[in-house]
Amino acid sequence: MIGIPLIIAGILGLLAIPITHAGGWPIEASLLLVIAVAGVDTWLDLRLGLLMLLAAFVIYLGARTLVWQLCVALFIIGWVFQFVGHGAYEKRAPAFYKNAVHLIIGPLWVLNHIVRVRRNTGIPDSKRAVKGESLQQRHR
Repeated sequence: MIGIPLIIAGILGLLAIPITHAGGWPIEASLLLVIAVAGVDTWLDLRLGLLMLLAAFVIYLGARTLVWQLCVALFIIGWVFQFVGHGAYEKRAPAFYKNAVHLIIGPLWVLNHIVRVRRNTGIPDSKRAVKGESLQQRHR
């Protein structure tokens, strides 16, 4: 559970590179990543996606202040947690080994595990999402 947030913090901190400015404010690559992923997340599930946007924005605000060495350490430690958790406890490979879309779905799963917005989550929903069917379409 802790691995994915650490990985996200590491990535967002490392990508906190201003690429342009708007109204005197820097627009960083990490902020654009948060917005892009939020678009996918809200397409998959509106409520959970909006909560993920809020959580990712809070992580972004903290991670952008970190020195790059700490961001690299968070990224590496997060992956160590992921592989130890999957190897020692779950006894199966991470889902993204078979489908890279799970790199986006994984953080949603962790957030939902914490706040319980959706009761029935899991692989069947994420497999449907990969085929282009959003969660809202299935529940209409």
